[in-house]
Amino acid sequence: MKTLQELTRPNIWNLAPYRCARNEYSGKSAHVFLDANENPYNPPYNRYPDPLQNELKATISRVKGVPVENIFVGNGSDEAIDLIYRCFCEPGCDNVVAIAPTYGMYKVSADINNVEYRSVNLDENFQLSADKMLEACDSHTKLMWICSPNNPSGNNLSCDEIAKLLNCFSGLVIIDEAYADFSSQPSFRRVLDKFPNLVVLQTLSKAWASAALRIGMAFASEQIIEIFNKVKPPYNISLPNQQQAIQILSRPFEVDEWVRLLCLERTRLMSAFRTLPVCTHVYPTDANFFLARMTDAPAIYQYLIDEGIVVRNRSTVRLCEGCLRITVGTKSENAELLGALRRLK
Repeated sequence: MKTLQELTRPNIWNLAPYRCARNEYSGKSAHVFLDANENPYNPPYNRYPDPLQNELKATISRVKGVPVENIFVGNGSDEAIDLIYRCFCEPGCDNVVAIAPTYGMYKVSADINNVEYRSVNLDENFQLSADKMLEACDSHTKLMWICSPNNPSGNNLSCDEIAKLLNCFSGLVIIDEAYADFSSQPSFRRVLDKFPNLVVLQTLSKAWASAALRIGMAFASEQIIEIFNKVKPPYNISLPNQQQAIQILSRPFEVDEWVRLLCLERTRLMSAFRTLPVCTHVYPTDANFFLARMTDAPAIYQYLIDEGIVVRNRSTVRLCEGCLRITVGTKSENAELLGALRRLK
Protein backbone atom coordinates (compact mmCIF):
# COMPACT_ATOMS: atom_id res chain seq x y z
CA MET A 1 0.00 0.00 0.00
CA LYS A 2 1.09 3.55 -0.69
CA THR A 3 1.37 5.72 2.40
CA LEU A 4 -1.80 7.54 3.37
CA GLN A 5 -0.09 10.84 2.58
CA GLU A 6 0.69 9.58 -0.93
CA LEU A 7 -2.94 8.57 -1.44
CA THR A 8 -4.45 11.78 -0.06
CA ARG A 9 -4.79 14.88 -2.23
CA PRO A 10 -2.09 17.36 -1.08
CA ASN A 11 -4.59 20.17 -0.45
CA ILE A 12 -6.64 17.82 1.74
CA TRP A 13 -3.60 16.54 3.64
CA ASN A 14 -2.61 20.15 4.40
CA LEU A 15 -6.16 21.35 5.05
CA ALA A 16 -6.85 23.27 8.23
CA PRO A 17 -10.42 22.16 8.98
CA TYR A 18 -13.19 24.44 10.15
CA ARG A 19 -13.43 24.24 13.94
CA CYS A 20 -16.50 25.31 15.85
CA ALA A 21 -16.64 26.12 19.54
CA ARG A 22 -18.43 22.81 20.13
CA ASN A 23 -15.14 21.10 19.26
CA GLU A 24 -13.14 23.34 21.59
CA TYR A 25 -15.11 22.75 24.78
CA SER A 26 -15.64 19.06 24.07
CA GLY A 27 -15.25 17.04 27.25
CA LYS A 28 -15.92 20.02 29.52
CA SER A 29 -19.11 21.06 31.26
CA ALA A 30 -20.94 24.05 29.79
CA HIS A 31 -24.41 25.49 30.33
CA VAL A 32 -24.29 28.98 28.79
CA PHE A 33 -23.86 28.92 25.00
CA LEU A 34 -23.01 32.29 23.49
CA ASP A 35 -20.58 31.12 20.84
CA ALA A 36 -22.48 30.10 17.68
CA ASN A 37 -24.98 32.93 17.13
CA GLU A 38 -27.89 30.59 17.91
CA ASN A 39 -31.33 31.73 18.98
CA PRO A 40 -31.69 31.01 22.74
CA TYR A 41 -35.36 30.01 22.32
CA ASN A 42 -37.02 26.77 21.13
CA PRO A 43 -34.75 24.16 22.74
CA PRO A 44 -33.42 21.65 21.84
CA TYR A 45 -33.75 22.48 18.14
CA ASN A 46 -32.17 25.91 18.49
CA ARG A 47 -28.75 24.35 19.13
CA TYR A 48 -26.38 22.93 16.55
CA PRO A 49 -25.94 19.16 16.85
CA ASP A 50 -22.79 17.42 18.04
CA PRO A 51 -20.48 17.76 15.00
CA LEU A 52 -18.76 14.43 15.71
CA GLN A 53 -21.90 12.53 16.80
CA ASN A 54 -20.14 11.15 19.90
CA GLU A 55 -23.18 9.54 21.53
CA LEU A 56 -24.31 8.01 18.24
CA LYS A 57 -20.83 6.69 17.52
CA ALA A 58 -20.62 5.16 21.00
CA THR A 59 -23.89 3.34 20.30
CA ILE A 60 -22.67 2.18 16.87
CA SER A 61 -19.45 0.99 18.48
CA ARG A 62 -21.35 -1.22 20.93
CA VAL A 63 -23.59 -2.68 18.22
CA LYS A 64 -20.98 -3.13 15.50
CA GLY A 65 -17.98 -4.01 17.65
CA VAL A 66 -15.79 -1.29 16.13
CA PRO A 67 -13.88 1.32 18.20
CA VAL A 68 -15.30 4.84 18.07
CA GLU A 69 -12.12 6.21 16.50
CA ASN A 70 -12.67 3.90 13.51
CA ILE A 71 -16.20 5.17 12.77
CA PHE A 72 -17.38 7.95 10.45
CA VAL A 73 -21.07 8.85 10.25
CA GLY A 74 -22.35 10.44 7.07
CA ASN A 75 -25.57 11.78 5.60
CA GLY A 76 -26.29 8.40 4.03
CA SER A 77 -23.57 6.24 2.50
CA ASP A 78 -23.68 8.60 -0.47
CA GLU A 79 -21.93 11.30 1.58
CA ALA A 80 -19.14 8.88 2.45
CA ILE A 81 -18.83 7.81 -1.20
CA ASP A 82 -18.49 11.42 -2.36
CA LEU A 83 -16.13 12.24 0.50
CA ILE A 84 -13.76 9.42 -0.47
CA TYR A 85 -13.43 10.91 -3.96
CA ARG A 86 -12.86 14.40 -2.61
CA CYS A 87 -10.24 13.28 -0.13
CA PHE A 88 -8.19 10.94 -2.29
CA CYS A 89 -8.76 11.55 -6.01
CA GLU A 90 -7.21 14.48 -7.88
CA PRO A 91 -9.81 15.66 -10.43
CA GLY A 92 -8.74 15.19 -14.03
CA CYS A 93 -5.75 13.09 -12.99
CA ASP A 94 -6.62 10.04 -10.87
CA ASN A 95 -8.89 7.12 -11.66
CA VAL A 96 -10.83 4.39 -9.86
CA VAL A 97 -11.67 0.78 -10.71
CA ALA A 98 -15.06 -0.77 -9.98
CA ILE A 99 -17.00 -3.93 -10.70
CA ALA A 100 -19.87 -3.92 -13.18
CA PRO A 101 -22.75 -4.10 -12.73
CA THR A 102 -22.92 -2.41 -9.34
CA TYR A 103 -24.42 0.51 -7.41
CA GLY A 104 -24.71 3.52 -9.72
CA MET A 105 -23.61 6.23 -7.28
CA TYR A 106 -19.95 5.17 -7.48
CA LYS A 107 -19.87 6.33 -11.11
CA VAL A 108 -22.11 9.36 -10.55
CA SER A 109 -19.78 10.59 -7.80
CA ALA A 110 -16.77 9.93 -10.03
CA ASP A 111 -18.34 12.01 -12.80
CA ILE A 112 -19.22 14.83 -10.38
CA ASN A 113 -15.64 14.90 -9.12
CA ASN A 114 -14.11 14.61 -12.63
CA VAL A 115 -12.43 11.28 -11.85
CA GLU A 116 -12.02 8.57 -14.50
CA TYR A 117 -14.17 5.52 -13.70
CA ARG A 118 -12.98 2.15 -15.01
CA SER A 119 -15.49 -0.73 -15.02
CA VAL A 120 -14.50 -4.40 -14.92
CA ASN A 121 -17.27 -6.84 -15.78
CA LEU A 122 -18.22 -9.57 -13.36
CA ASP A 123 -18.50 -13.07 -14.83
CA GLU A 124 -21.74 -14.82 -15.76
CA ASN A 125 -22.23 -15.77 -12.10
CA PHE A 126 -21.74 -12.14 -11.02
CA GLN A 127 -18.34 -12.93 -9.45
CA LEU A 128 -15.27 -10.73 -9.61
CA SER A 129 -11.75 -11.54 -10.75
CA ALA A 130 -9.08 -9.84 -8.64
CA ASP A 131 -6.57 -10.29 -11.47
CA LYS A 132 -8.81 -8.45 -13.95
CA MET A 133 -9.39 -5.66 -11.43
CA LEU A 134 -5.65 -5.28 -10.89
CA GLU A 135 -4.98 -5.33 -14.65
CA ALA A 136 -7.26 -2.31 -15.02
CA CYS A 137 -5.09 -0.24 -12.66
CA ASP A 138 -2.25 2.11 -13.37
CA SER A 139 -0.10 4.46 -11.27
CA HIS A 140 -3.03 6.91 -10.96
CA THR A 141 -5.58 4.38 -9.66
CA LYS A 142 -6.50 5.47 -6.13
CA LEU A 143 -9.63 3.46 -5.29
CA MET A 144 -11.39 0.18 -5.90
CA TRP A 145 -15.15 -0.10 -5.38
CA ILE A 146 -16.61 -3.44 -4.26
CA CYS A 147 -20.26 -3.94 -3.28
CA SER A 148 -20.98 -7.19 -1.43
CA PRO A 149 -23.73 -8.33 -1.39
CA ASN A 150 -23.73 -6.62 -4.74
CA ASN A 151 -26.43 -4.37 -6.11
CA PRO A 152 -28.19 -5.22 -8.45
CA SER A 153 -27.11 -8.89 -8.56
CA GLY A 154 -27.72 -9.53 -4.83
CA ASN A 155 -24.91 -12.05 -4.33
CA ASN A 156 -21.90 -12.03 -2.03
CA LEU A 157 -18.59 -11.63 -3.83
CA SER A 158 -15.71 -14.02 -3.18
CA CYS A 159 -13.92 -13.21 0.09
CA ASP A 160 -10.73 -14.73 -1.30
CA GLU A 161 -10.77 -12.47 -4.36
CA ILE A 162 -11.47 -9.41 -2.20
CA ALA A 163 -8.63 -10.38 0.15
CA LYS A 164 -6.32 -10.62 -2.88
CA LEU A 165 -7.23 -7.05 -3.81
CA LEU A 166 -6.58 -5.87 -0.26
CA ASN A 167 -3.17 -7.53 -0.28
CA CYS A 168 -2.09 -6.53 -3.80
CA PHE A 169 -3.64 -3.12 -4.54
CA SER A 170 -1.64 -0.06 -3.49
CA GLY A 171 -4.67 2.19 -3.01
CA LEU A 172 -7.87 2.05 -0.96
CA VAL A 173 -10.38 -0.79 -1.31
CA ILE A 174 -13.91 0.27 -0.41
CA ILE A 175 -16.35 -2.55 0.39
CA ASP A 176 -19.96 -1.41 0.47
CA GLU A 177 -21.87 -3.74 2.79
CA ALA A 178 -25.26 -2.03 2.69
CA TYR A 179 -27.01 -5.44 2.54
CA ALA A 180 -24.65 -7.43 4.77
CA ASP A 181 -27.27 -7.89 7.51
CA PHE A 182 -29.22 -10.19 5.19
CA SER A 183 -26.18 -12.38 4.54
CA SER A 184 -24.41 -15.03 6.62
CA GLN A 185 -21.00 -13.95 5.32
CA PRO A 186 -18.87 -12.18 7.99
CA SER A 187 -18.40 -8.45 7.63
CA PHE A 188 -15.03 -7.11 6.55
CA ARG A 189 -15.27 -4.54 9.34
CA ARG A 190 -13.95 -7.35 11.59
CA VAL A 191 -10.54 -7.24 9.85
CA LEU A 192 -9.91 -3.49 9.78
CA ASP A 193 -6.77 -3.98 11.87
CA LYS A 194 -5.28 -6.30 9.22
CA PHE A 195 -5.79 -4.01 6.22
CA PRO A 196 -4.88 -0.31 6.56
CA ASN A 197 -6.21 0.30 3.03
CA LEU A 198 -9.72 -1.01 3.82
CA VAL A 199 -12.86 1.13 4.08
CA VAL A 200 -16.16 -0.63 4.88
CA LEU A 201 -19.48 1.13 4.27
CA GLN A 202 -22.71 0.18 6.03
CA THR A 203 -26.07 1.88 6.52
CA LEU A 204 -29.20 2.07 8.66
CA SER A 205 -31.34 2.27 5.51
CA LYS A 206 -31.81 -1.44 4.84
CA ALA A 207 -32.03 -4.02 7.66
CA TRP A 208 -32.42 -1.24 10.26
CA ALA A 209 -35.47 0.12 8.39
CA SER A 210 -34.38 3.75 8.73
CA ALA A 211 -33.83 5.00 5.19
CA ALA A 212 -35.51 8.33 6.03
CA LEU A 213 -32.81 9.12 8.61
CA ARG A 214 -29.99 9.07 6.00
CA ILE A 215 -27.41 7.51 8.32
CA GLY A 216 -24.42 5.94 6.59
CA MET A 217 -21.35 4.57 8.33
CA ALA A 218 -17.75 4.19 7.20
CA PHE A 219 -15.37 1.98 9.16
CA ALA A 220 -11.66 2.47 8.53
CA SER A 221 -8.33 3.17 10.18
CA GLU A 222 -8.21 6.03 12.65
CA GLN A 223 -6.03 8.02 10.22
CA ILE A 224 -8.55 7.69 7.37
CA ILE A 225 -11.42 8.66 9.67
CA GLU A 226 -9.49 11.76 10.73
CA ILE A 227 -9.19 12.81 7.08
CA PHE A 228 -12.94 12.32 6.56
CA ASN A 229 -13.67 14.47 9.62
CA LYS A 230 -11.42 17.25 8.30
CA VAL A 231 -13.41 17.52 5.08
CA LYS A 232 -17.02 16.84 6.06
CA PRO A 233 -19.41 19.74 6.82
CA PRO A 234 -19.33 20.60 10.55
CA TYR A 235 -22.94 19.56 11.26
CA ASN A 236 -23.69 16.89 8.66
CA ILE A 237 -26.13 14.86 10.83
CA SER A 238 -29.10 16.67 12.39
CA LEU A 239 -30.00 16.29 16.06
CA PRO A 240 -33.35 14.52 15.39
CA ASN A 241 -31.64 12.05 13.07
CA GLN A 242 -28.89 11.34 15.60
CA GLN A 243 -31.53 10.75 18.29
CA GLN A 244 -33.63 8.47 16.10
CA ALA A 245 -30.57 6.53 15.00
CA ILE A 246 -29.62 5.89 18.63
CA GLN A 247 -33.18 4.76 19.29
CA ILE A 248 -33.28 2.20 16.46
CA LEU A 249 -29.79 0.93 17.35
CA SER A 250 -31.11 0.17 20.83
CA ARG A 251 -33.50 -2.40 19.31
CA PRO A 252 -31.14 -4.95 17.68
CA PHE A 253 -33.26 -7.97 18.62
CA GLU A 254 -36.32 -6.47 16.94
CA VAL A 255 -34.22 -5.75 13.86
CA ASP A 256 -32.94 -9.33 13.89
CA GLU A 257 -36.55 -10.52 13.82
CA TRP A 258 -37.33 -8.25 10.85
CA VAL A 259 -34.33 -9.71 9.01
CA ARG A 260 -35.43 -13.26 9.84
CA LEU A 261 -38.93 -12.62 8.51
CA LEU A 262 -37.63 -10.96 5.35
CA CYS A 263 -35.26 -13.85 4.64
CA LEU A 264 -38.13 -16.33 5.03
CA GLU A 265 -40.32 -14.25 2.76
CA ARG A 266 -37.43 -13.93 0.29
CA THR A 267 -37.26 -17.72 -0.02
CA ARG A 268 -41.04 -18.00 -0.51
CA LEU A 269 -41.17 -15.19 -3.06
CA MET A 270 -38.26 -16.53 -5.11
CA SER A 271 -39.82 -20.00 -5.18
CA ALA A 272 -43.08 -18.53 -6.41
CA PHE A 273 -41.28 -16.56 -9.14
CA ARG A 274 -39.74 -19.77 -10.47
CA THR A 275 -43.26 -21.05 -11.25
CA LEU A 276 -44.38 -17.94 -13.13
CA PRO A 277 -44.70 -18.35 -16.93
CA VAL A 278 -43.36 -14.78 -17.37
CA CYS A 279 -40.16 -15.53 -15.39
CA THR A 280 -37.35 -17.50 -17.05
CA HIS A 281 -34.69 -17.40 -14.34
CA VAL A 282 -34.27 -16.33 -10.69
CA TYR A 283 -30.72 -15.52 -9.56
CA PRO A 284 -29.44 -16.50 -6.10
CA THR A 285 -29.17 -13.67 -3.60
CA ASP A 286 -27.76 -12.75 -0.20
CA ALA A 287 -29.65 -9.46 0.06
CA ASN A 288 -33.25 -8.33 0.62
CA PHE A 289 -33.87 -8.33 -3.12
CA PHE A 290 -33.29 -10.60 -6.09
CA LEU A 291 -32.90 -10.43 -9.86
CA ALA A 292 -35.45 -12.19 -12.03
CA ARG A 293 -35.07 -12.61 -15.79
CA MET A 294 -38.45 -12.03 -17.43
CA THR A 295 -39.93 -12.80 -20.84
CA ASP A 296 -40.35 -9.06 -21.55
CA ALA A 297 -38.97 -7.02 -18.67
CA PRO A 298 -39.84 -3.50 -19.95
CA ALA A 299 -43.45 -4.46 -20.74
CA ILE A 300 -43.92 -6.31 -17.45
CA TYR A 301 -42.37 -3.39 -15.57
CA GLN A 302 -44.85 -0.97 -17.17
CA TYR A 303 -47.73 -3.36 -16.48
CA LEU A 304 -46.81 -3.45 -12.79
CA ILE A 305 -46.56 0.36 -12.71
CA ASP A 306 -50.07 0.53 -14.12
CA GLU A 307 -51.13 -1.86 -11.32
CA GLY A 308 -49.60 0.49 -8.72
CA ILE A 309 -46.65 -1.83 -8.01
CA VAL A 310 -43.14 -0.43 -8.33
CA VAL A 311 -40.15 -2.72 -8.94
CA ARG A 312 -36.82 -1.83 -10.60
CA ASN A 313 -36.23 -2.38 -14.31
CA ARG A 314 -32.58 -3.38 -14.71
CA SER A 315 -32.89 -4.65 -18.30
CA THR A 316 -30.54 -1.96 -19.68
CA VAL A 317 -27.73 -2.76 -17.22
CA ARG A 318 -24.86 -4.93 -18.47
CA LEU A 319 -25.25 -8.62 -17.53
CA CYS A 320 -28.79 -7.87 -16.30
CA GLU A 321 -30.48 -7.74 -19.70
CA GLY A 322 -34.12 -8.70 -19.45
CA CYS A 323 -34.14 -8.53 -15.63
CA LEU A 324 -36.31 -6.92 -13.00
CA ARG A 325 -34.96 -6.34 -9.49
CA ILE A 326 -37.52 -7.27 -6.86
CA THR A 327 -37.30 -5.97 -3.29
CA VAL A 328 -38.79 -8.32 -0.70
CA GLY A 329 -41.76 -6.66 0.97
CA THR A 330 -44.32 -7.74 3.51
CA LYS A 331 -46.27 -10.94 2.93
CA SER A 332 -49.29 -8.94 1.70
CA GLU A 333 -47.18 -6.78 -0.63
CA ASN A 334 -45.49 -9.84 -2.09
CA ALA A 335 -48.86 -11.56 -2.54
CA GLU A 336 -50.16 -8.53 -4.45
CA LEU A 337 -47.10 -8.62 -6.73
CA LEU A 338 -47.50 -12.35 -7.40
CA GLY A 339 -51.22 -11.96 -8.02
CA ALA A 340 -50.59 -9.27 -10.62
CA LEU A 341 -47.93 -11.35 -12.39
CA ARG A 342 -50.15 -14.45 -12.40
CA ARG A 343 -52.84 -12.47 -14.24
CA LEU A 344 -50.45 -11.90 -17.12
CA LYS A 345 -50.96 -14.07 -20.19
